Amino acid sequence: MPEHLLVTIGKARFSNTERHLIPFVNDIEQDEFLNDIENTPHAFVLACLMDRQIKAERAWSIPFRIKEIIGSFKVDDLASVSLEEYKNIFSKNVLHRFNDTMAEVFYSAVHDIKVKYNGDASRIWSNNPSSAKVVYEFLQFKGSGKKIATMAANILARQFKIPFSDYYSIDISPDVHILRVMRRTGLVGNNADLDSIIYKARELNPEFPGIIDFSCWEIGRTWCRPSNPNCNECIISSECKKVIQD
Repeated sequence: MPEHLLVTIGKARFSNTERHLIPFVNDIEQDEFLNDIENTPHAFVLACLMDRQIKAERAWSIPFRIKEIIGSFKVDDLASVSLEEYKNIFSKNVLHRFNDTMAEVFYSAVHDIKVKYNGDASRIWSNNPSSAKVVYEFLQFKGSGKKIATMAANILARQFKIPFSDYYSIDISPDVHILRVMRRTGLVGNNADLDSIIYKARELNPEFPGIIDFSCWEIGRTWCRPSNPNCNECIISSECKKVIQD
């Protein structure tokens, strides 16, 4: 089977070793904070864990907002805040759709980072780990799951350029945009579920299934919109079957 254009684009981007500022929130100050994995790696980890059932930009802004509220983002200072205080912070500031639940997730993760990683979240991905190891570590956080864990590992490998010993266990992390793009391209059927998307990505590029994740997401957000898709300007228009249902 010839290599799909999605894979070609993904490989070209992955081979570029230059690291750029990742626009998680599209706010320079917040994005610089989230990108500083050398000094505040726990900001990235905590933001990943917040990314559930709300807009990504809102979820990724939560660590920065908490830093502003408590006046510090040192792990020890974050760990000194009680669960009830976090619940109050989340609820009062409406940080999330599920404020109590995500306050518990945030509180639990802070304490895991302090105890399990001696306050240094970068230990999760240090020393050239296997992709399975990194995904496993993220799965151990309260509130995490396969989607969050593989997303986190994927961002670390693909955009932060963290070296892994392999990339086999980094699956695609299908959201509504990725699901729509994979269906419309004809790579999967119109009724394909999330597991089908994951296994199709494994078929397309077994050594790094998640390499097409960002491209699919970008296409879904930019061109392959739910209605009135801009097929003419889409970067994979030449290979897309344009299976668009009304």
